[in-house]
Amino acid sequence: MIKIENLTKAYASATVLNIADLEIPKGQSFGLVGNNGAGKTTLFSLMLDLIQPTTGHITNKEVVVDESEAWKPFTSAYIDESFLIGYLTPEEYFYFIGELRGQNKAQVDEFLAGYEDFFHGEILGQKKYLRDLSKGNQKKVGIVAAFIGSPELIILDEPFANLDPTTQIRLKGIIKQLTLNRQVTVLVSSHDLIHVTEVCERIAVLHKGELVKDLNTSTQTLKELEAFFGGDGLPTQAVG
Repeated sequence: MIKIENLTKAYASATVLNIADLEIPKGQSFGLVGNNGAGKTTLFSLMLDLIQPTTGHITNKEVVVDESEAWKPFTSAYIDESFLIGYLTPEEYFYFIGELRGQNKAQVDEFLAGYEDFFHGEILGQKKYLRDLSKGNQKKVGIVAAFIGSPELIILDEPFANLDPTTQIRLKGIIKQLTLNRQVTVLVSSHDLIHVTEVCERIAVLHKGELVKDLNTSTQTLKELEAFFGGDGLPTQAVG
């Protein structure tokens, strides 16, 4: 699904991302963890062609992302509130995204009915603009909008931040369900090691822009990640 080769991103003389090789197969739930400035959002921004690589390429389902837009119909994402349109109500925004993805209002309404528990009565029918919603409720809208139209690849940057515990639990269930049939690939970045180990079958660690660990999730993964981030000095060993 995703293939990264010799990818770097540099600003002036500072290289903020340097990944020689990474492949993410279709249907995998893939987690990305790292401290602030590790390069997580930079990597996702490159995957979405929001910024250009300095060297190398990202291929999404055999489409080179920075050379063609053919990846867009099957790819969706929510990075932050800049993806929203503040002067629209949630309903108007959902219909707008639906139209972009070939869904009429009836189809969108049917889709949204499946997220009533996730919305918890705080999103639909409130007659509020997106800009007036709390950070958590804005995130709910952005995340669910990313699911409209049955995308094959979904990218979520820090999806658990600003959500209450009940909504976090429900979101974890949604992500697990999405990848159950191996037809949807979900990429999740998070500072919360517990959440990411619960929902992702594979986890990569970025440190200062470099991939330093690539783990298949097991019962020991959380302890390994805690040991890595809790150490006196973060190691910079190659992936092994």
